[in-house]
Amino acid sequence: MIGLVGKKIGMTRIFTEDGISIPVTVIEIKDNRVTQIKTVTTDGYNAIQVTTGNKKSNRISKPESGHFAKFNVEAGRILREFRTEKTSNFNVGQNINIEIFTNFKKVDVTGISKGKGFAGTIKRWNFRTQDATHGNSLSHRAAGSIGQNQTPGRVFKGKKMAGHMGDERVTIQNLNIIRVDIEKKLLMVKGAVPGANGSNLIVKPAIKCIMSRRQ
Repeated sequence: MIGLVGKKIGMTRIFTEDGISIPVTVIEIKDNRVTQIKTVTTDGYNAIQVTTGNKKSNRISKPESGHFAKFNVEAGRILREFRTEKTSNFNVGQNINIEIFTNFKKVDVTGISKGKGFAGTIKRWNFRTQDATHGNSLSHRAAGSIGQNQTPGRVFKGKKMAGHMGDERVTIQNLNIIRVDIEKKLLMVKGAVPGANGSNLIVKPAIKCIMSRRQ
């Protein structure tokens, strides 16, 4: 099943008839245009490439301009592709709208998390702090030992240390769909999603729900 590209608007809350407050993230999903159809014979796999929104002509590179012109599709702000088993249901230039999510209860949302810059181990990896007193003067937030003795005589790869935090691709799975506003092209999901307001998101039907149906 393919997904759609949307934009994070922000968070708000929705009240049920019983007065229960549900925190939701509002995602704007305008119509996605099919820009290319990839097949096993031409590309080695089946996929649908889509774009959404608009992009100023002076911000479109020559390769992008040629790509959109080749398939006679208006240039969008982002290009993403989704693998699918069948491509016969799609045509180049076809618009795919938010209505596809009315048949699902949960979605997976992928985005780029907020960048936090250089962070220490306490913030980045939830390390505990060292003693506040008892002779500790300078190492309250230090990571501590990072290795062993002569054996192995090195620091293992992947050791959790201070470094750049955030600004990476993150996927949150199984977010409940609270409301689908087809008229305003808004999808409201329960809880938070990665990224800052205005950032691009990829919204797909929850893979775990799809797999459980097949079983």
